[in-house]
Amino acid sequence: MVQRRMARKKFSGLEVTLIVLFAIVTIIAIALVVVLATKTPATEATTTDPSSSGRCPNEINDPINERINCIPEQFPTQALCAQRGCCWRPWNSSVIPWCFFVNNHGYNAEGLRTTNTGLEANLNRISSPTLFGNDINRVLFTTQNQTPNRFRFKITNPSNRRYEVPHQFVQEFTGPASTDTLYNVQVTERPFGIKVIRRSNNRVLFDTSVGPLVYSNQYLQISAKLSNEYIYGIGEHIHKRFRHDLNWKTWPIFTRDQLPGDNNNNLYGHHTFFMCIEDVSGRSFGVFLMNSNAMEIFIQPTPIVTYRVTGGILDFYIFLGDTPEQVVQQYQQLIGLPAMPAYWSLGFQLSRWNYNSLEVVREVVRRNREAGIPFDTQVTDIDYMEDKKDFTYDAVQFNGLPEFVQDLHDHGQKYVIILDPAISIGRRANGAAYETYERGNRQHVWVNESDGRTPIVGEVWPGLTVYPDFTSPSCIEWWANECSLFHQQVQYDGLWIDMNEVSSFIQGSREGCSANNWNYPPFTPDILDKLMYSKTICMDAVQNWGRQYDVHSLYGYSMAIATEKAVERVFPNKRSFILTRSTFAGSGRHAAHWLGDNTASWEQMEWSITGMLEFGLFGIPLVGADICGFVADTTEELCRRWMQLGAFYPFSRNHNADGYVPQDPAYFGQNSLLVNSSRHYLTIRYTLLPFLYTLFYKAHRYGETVARPFLHEFYEDTNSWIEDTQFLWGPALLITPVLKQGAETVSAYIPDATWYDYETGAKRPWRKQRIDMHLPADKIGLHLRGGYIIPIQEPDVTTTASRRNPLGLIVALNDDNTAQGDFFWDDGETKNTIESGEYIFYTFSVSNNNLAITCTHSSYPEGTSLAFESIKVLGVTDTVTQVTVAEANQQMSAHGNFTYDPSNQILLISNLQFNLGRSFTVQWNQVFLDSERFTCYPDADLATEAKCLQRGCVWETATSDFRAPECYFPKQDNPYSVNSIQYSSTGVTADLSYNSANARIQLPSVPIQALRVEVKYHKNDMLQFKIYDPQNKRYEVPVPLNIPATPTSTYENRLYDVEIKENPFGIQIRRRSSGRVIWDTRLPGFAFNDQFIQISTRLPSRYIYGFGEVEHPTFRHDLNWQTWGMFTRDQPPGYKLNSYGFHPYHMTLEEEGNAHGVLLLNSNGMDVTFQPTPSLTYRIIGGILDFYMFLGPTPEVATQQYHEVIGHPVMPPYWALGFQLCRYGYRNTSEVEQVYNEMVAAQIPYDVQYTDIDYMERQLDFTIGERFSDLPQFVDRIRGEGMRYIIILDPAISGNETQPYPAFERGLEKDVFVKWPNTNDICWAKVWPDLPNITIDETLTEDEAVNASRAHVAFPDFFRNSTAEWWAREILDFYNDRMKFDGLWIDMNEPSSFVNGTTSNQCRNSQLNFPPYFPELTKRTDGLHFRTMCMETEQILSDGSSVLHYDVHNLYGWSQIKPTYDALQKTTGKRGIVISRSTYPTGGRWGGHWLGDNYANWNNLDKSIIGMMEFSLFGISYTGADICGFFNNSEYQLCTRWMQLGAFYPYSRNHNIANTRRQDPASWNETFANMSRNILNIRYTLLPYFYTQMHEVHAHGGTVIRPLLHEFFDERPTWDIFKQFLWGPAFMVTPVLEPNVETVEGYVPNARWFDYHTRQDIGIRGQSHLFDAPYDTINLHVRGGHILPCQEPAQNTFYSRQNYMKLIVAADDNQMAQGTLFWDDGDSIDTYERSQYILIQFNLNQTTLTSTIVENGYINKNEMRLGLIEIWGKGNSAVSQVNLQYNGNQESAGFWTEQGNQVLIIDLAPNSVTLDEPIVLTWS
Repeated sequence: MVQRRMARKKFSGLEVTLIVLFAIVTIIAIALVVVLATKTPATEATTTDPSSSGRCPNEINDPINERINCIPEQFPTQALCAQRGCCWRPWNSSVIPWCFFVNNHGYNAEGLRTTNTGLEANLNRISSPTLFGNDINRVLFTTQNQTPNRFRFKITNPSNRRYEVPHQFVQEFTGPASTDTLYNVQVTERPFGIKVIRRSNNRVLFDTSVGPLVYSNQYLQISAKLSNEYIYGIGEHIHKRFRHDLNWKTWPIFTRDQLPGDNNNNLYGHHTFFMCIEDVSGRSFGVFLMNSNAMEIFIQPTPIVTYRVTGGILDFYIFLGDTPEQVVQQYQQLIGLPAMPAYWSLGFQLSRWNYNSLEVVREVVRRNREAGIPFDTQVTDIDYMEDKKDFTYDAVQFNGLPEFVQDLHDHGQKYVIILDPAISIGRRANGAAYETYERGNRQHVWVNESDGRTPIVGEVWPGLTVYPDFTSPSCIEWWANECSLFHQQVQYDGLWIDMNEVSSFIQGSREGCSANNWNYPPFTPDILDKLMYSKTICMDAVQNWGRQYDVHSLYGYSMAIATEKAVERVFPNKRSFILTRSTFAGSGRHAAHWLGDNTASWEQMEWSITGMLEFGLFGIPLVGADICGFVADTTEELCRRWMQLGAFYPFSRNHNADGYVPQDPAYFGQNSLLVNSSRHYLTIRYTLLPFLYTLFYKAHRYGETVARPFLHEFYEDTNSWIEDTQFLWGPALLITPVLKQGAETVSAYIPDATWYDYETGAKRPWRKQRIDMHLPADKIGLHLRGGYIIPIQEPDVTTTASRRNPLGLIVALNDDNTAQGDFFWDDGETKNTIESGEYIFYTFSVSNNNLAITCTHSSYPEGTSLAFESIKVLGVTDTVTQVTVAEANQQMSAHGNFTYDPSNQILLISNLQFNLGRSFTVQWNQVFLDSERFTCYPDADLATEAKCLQRGCVWETATSDFRAPECYFPKQDNPYSVNSIQYSSTGVTADLSYNSANARIQLPSVPIQALRVEVKYHKNDMLQFKIYDPQNKRYEVPVPLNIPATPTSTYENRLYDVEIKENPFGIQIRRRSSGRVIWDTRLPGFAFNDQFIQISTRLPSRYIYGFGEVEHPTFRHDLNWQTWGMFTRDQPPGYKLNSYGFHPYHMTLEEEGNAHGVLLLNSNGMDVTFQPTPSLTYRIIGGILDFYMFLGPTPEVATQQYHEVIGHPVMPPYWALGFQLCRYGYRNTSEVEQVYNEMVAAQIPYDVQYTDIDYMERQLDFTIGERFSDLPQFVDRIRGEGMRYIIILDPAISGNETQPYPAFERGLEKDVFVKWPNTNDICWAKVWPDLPNITIDETLTEDEAVNASRAHVAFPDFFRNSTAEWWAREILDFYNDRMKFDGLWIDMNEPSSFVNGTTSNQCRNSQLNFPPYFPELTKRTDGLHFRTMCMETEQILSDGSSVLHYDVHNLYGWSQIKPTYDALQKTTGKRGIVISRSTYPTGGRWGGHWLGDNYANWNNLDKSIIGMMEFSLFGISYTGADICGFFNNSEYQLCTRWMQLGAFYPYSRNHNIANTRRQDPASWNETFANMSRNILNIRYTLLPYFYTQMHEVHAHGGTVIRPLLHEFFDERPTWDIFKQFLWGPAFMVTPVLEPNVETVEGYVPNARWFDYHTRQDIGIRGQSHLFDAPYDTINLHVRGGHILPCQEPAQNTFYSRQNYMKLIVAADDNQMAQGTLFWDDGDSIDTYERSQYILIQFNLNQTTLTSTIVENGYINKNEMRLGLIEIWGKGNSAVSQVNLQYNGNQESAGFWTEQGNQVLIIDLAPNSVTLDEPIVLTWS
């Protein structure tokens, strides 16, 4: 980069003259000073040819970035520059050298000659000023072409042998020279320079001619210009970035005990290797200087590296590779390949400095075991020692240490101790001699002072210390002996060697350091404190390998070698574990390394990645940082994120310093987010250990990196050259941590490959792009690279345990469906198994759906007991229907244990038994199933090939399922592109744009061009996802829901994860607990058009329930290509006939037994299609997509969550649970009275009487017809006898009246009627009201009557506020002025009309009445307006906004329910009940529902159970069917069985149509009446239990009529049951639903069950059973473990509520039971909300029954007298006494037993017990 000079001022002529004179004088003065000082002419700044000797280049030819600093040790001065004979040219930046070399320094080469290793030449120094004195005038230059890709050159003093590194692995090369090299070498003779050139392209890689060679006694300098700016390596320092900053950076290298920080300090290790990538071909080279002296490496733009070294020789190795990875391999082959680690050392380790005591360590181990943290190794720092002395332990604070270590071993764990090199010269705590020191003295093992005899004394942790000389053979022997002796005391498993830079707390020594050139050399690099012996010993100290000045940086290296020898003695033939802080080139052969005493900070966590990657280059792959930080208090967030990252450090250890808060995972809480996240990712680590171990095998065998930089794999992509906040494990696992505080989104680079999410297995669409990766609080990004196969193992909490577990493979397919991998396995601890061949090795490869598992080496017999038992194949695009397996060279055989997950395209093959040592083949097929076809032509007209192709779809005849569509979407259908995705803590948003290039399929209506996706995490168990047009407001459902104003969920507690998928677009929701995708819309066919919205989702199973209101043949949906329309219609129930209600809600049971519910909040006409994929497709003709999902996880809990949002079901009055009678067709009051009298005479319990529209005058609301003029008096009479009365109201109001009709007139006045848009004209219809003043011909058909006699009617718009007021007024007036009633039955409110749209049968907008797509509805071709209003009519919402009836049609009944309920309560002052035919979600808050105009057919019985169970899901608990059927004449046996069933409907009403026979219970015969009385007496007996259940759902949501699967979801047979049901959790009903049978088959769930009639334990569980079912009996069972409150029955509830209460106590197997009673006055409004109730909890524990008053807001002792208590299943022990504690008294209670039935009956009537006081009953 060209840098700008300082801005120049324009000077006057005088100023210019003075400046010139001043400059001349200054130059002369400087020249004189220099001549006098050096007697050498100064180099002048001249514009002469720069090739001239000693001349500064002119400014044009002065490339400032190539200046080589001539004054590196201080800020330059012009005088010193002149003294050194260099060029002085200041610059506007001080980082650029002002004084720099020109070509008058250096050496000339003479006598260049060839040797058997390479070249050789003498180098003679050019006469020039010295820099630091003692220049060597003649040196020897030699080269060695060691290998085709390794070149060495060396510059030495031939006259006086200088110190050279005594490397313990690198051997001297003796030739011959390699000939077929990748490099050429050019030597420039004058001045000397060397160029290393890549032969293939003549690129100069390394060129020293850029600067002079300086070679003096204590200062060596050489500069080299490199071929590329991308440089990596050199250490040990904190490099903030993996790629070096070239901006004039100085990096000192000299081992030092220094905290890593934001500076250039030299740290613990000494590494001069760096690598440089050349171009996108991957060609790279590396440079290594074999020199252990203090030095600094200076990097400057161009780039140029300059070495400034304080001693030794210049000994360079240059490596050429085709890839960066090859270069690193070549370097490691030179210095020594890394050691093969012990398997256990790859497990997680816990450590801290200063646990203070062994008890604390025990507690740490205990709590982390308890938390389930995978955890192999406990480490103790120096606090375990006695006074911090090596080879001792504190017998007080760490008393019991050997036993503790044994406990670790017993749990499969290991123990690692720290050893520092410094040995105390003091005595033991008890005054005894310190034997370790004494033995060392005797063997003379210490580093000596400069005299070579006196041990140098420093100070470290134990005080004054001496230092072992690990370069001495006697010291190595002593060290091994000490380690062995201590191991006899404490059975440690590995050694951590620290403080080995070597470190001292005093400068130099106790005596100080001598003033000589070793301690104070002429040049000191930019090392810490600019003092050679700072924090260490004197440089003139002597070791076996040489003077400390030369070998200081080898101390840790030599200690690691010595420790390896010790380990060989302590653990013969075992690898053990060595961890060292100070390292040198080749240390990886002997030890692992951690990155030192880091700080608990976000930046240091980030920098650790660069450190780890650099040590991978240095040949020390087993490396990691102190997880959570060593210094300073960590935070939960930092530690959580660091634990996630640290789980993927090759060396994974959590360690912190003395005085800071603990940070082991379990410290944060057993169920904390940190613990859960740590456990999760450490479990993944342990799963992947076979893969990691194989990577270490390759590192040990070939020098491959383990933690790998992107550029090693993706060198062709220059973006990868700078990535250092992500890394790889080997070639295949991409790791993306969160490194910023508070971040949940990471800007991540995804290299050019196929990638799969490791945790889900889903393929990602990203490739060679930067993305915002959403990584919430407990997530780190893990992605598997396509094309690779990795071995895994079932994890455990230790490697000891996990190594015994089954193995597996994860196959990540590439885009060409290929993959490869390998696997190494041995015993994990024996030394040299690879060299001795005692291992197993596999290669894996996949192509063409064939996996070859090939054992290439098997010499580890013990390993053959292990087997590959599972294989997971990722990226299998089509369904797998067949898997075959075989051992090598044997016949293939079918293997049935496999599953295919189409959402994630994963094939999972399980239950394999591929024992190690043998080869195997696995094959699978891929088939595009017919079930994966999504119809592209759902229209009303039949699809043809021509229509299909014209639409742009695929036409093909189905191959296996004739019901599959022939016209279907292509798999690649993707009309919308995802433009952006934004994740936050509360949800996700994404923008979609219509991609016309992709959207070649023309579906009905006009596509919306821009869409917004909005996901809100409302609650931990509930979320909303919405797709809408952000630019144009579309209709949204005006139904209020109970959702938080702002999301209340927390990430750690959410049950789900949501992901927006791209290409194709989709929303994927995954249940965290199981990992199962439960919603996946990434399917063909997504459309968002103006009047056609389509979205499909895969279902997690075939078990789906709900949607309505349509008569379904089973509770569980048939997924075989079934389409169900939803649009409210006056349509009697029938197969595929859309009926009265509209409920776009369903519940799905997942394969694991979890359940979730989904509501689509949309009120437009729609249909849903189920197909065997399994999948569900919605097609909607307007509005938006607004989904709410409820995660359960059980069916009942999911239902409660749904009800929480839509509102809990209404609490009916007590009387409404009584039996009810009605018919359409009562001719007059006398007929009603007759029914009543006969029912009373037969003593059949009965609470409510109705009249249908017959009571009205001409079917006009709010009127009474002439034949019913005495009805009000009859109603008053029966109400006085405890009965209740309900009237019917239809919404349609006649407008043809000739006499005043206030309902219509006031309606007009209030403007309440639905009108045509933009007019004041009512849209007239015809329903039941007849015209006035005409004679009705009852022989006419309905259609004929409509034309002949029906009046014009108007429909009230119940959305309007004025309508609610008007409606309430009419109801109130009718109640006050005409007749009393207790409830209201609202019918015909779909709304129903007997004409199509309007009286003319002609609507005004065909596009709305005949939309472009017509859902699959009844009368599909007749228009949406068939038998209802025109779709274009206008309704006015409560906020005054206008909506089309097209949008709100399905809300009409819903809009009527609440105004009706409010009016009823306002009118009567009582709770009352509203029964509505048409319903929508939330309607259950205000009303009940009957299942409509059913038929007196046997097949309508089970349909009623299905209907009730569905409406229980829908939040409408108060439901039932017309008992005995509405249409047709019922018959005796049918009505018998229906009365038995209907007695257990929540809404129990017998109702039928006119002109059929009476079917009320009293109308048949005495036998029927007796049966009815008996069954209804059972109902009335159980009403307190039923009423309590109604309260439970009113208070908490849930089901009263409960499918068996809601209670017994873990029993798969219950998932299909719909001919039985439960009342609440405890009462099971198994009705007879077929004619002419006296048995019934029922499923008995796995619990204790009692026959209600006999009170006997039936002794059947978890199976189907054939029960006797005589014609007068229904099978009823009570579940053990439950207590049912009951009451003696009576004629109606008015009387029964005054009878004795009763308890049925059904004991479970452990003689336990519980139950609850809710009780209030049964009729007041909002008693629960106003706490005007009593709530009693009953509890049975063995032989004690207690009651507890939970709420006591209602007391009526007359209603709460307790009589009999029946204990069912009490056991065989005889009862001799029953004691009662009540009201502070103890008394005996009467009882008797039915011993054969194990029934105890206690009679408390004589004891005058009332339930408003607690009781305790005991028996013995």
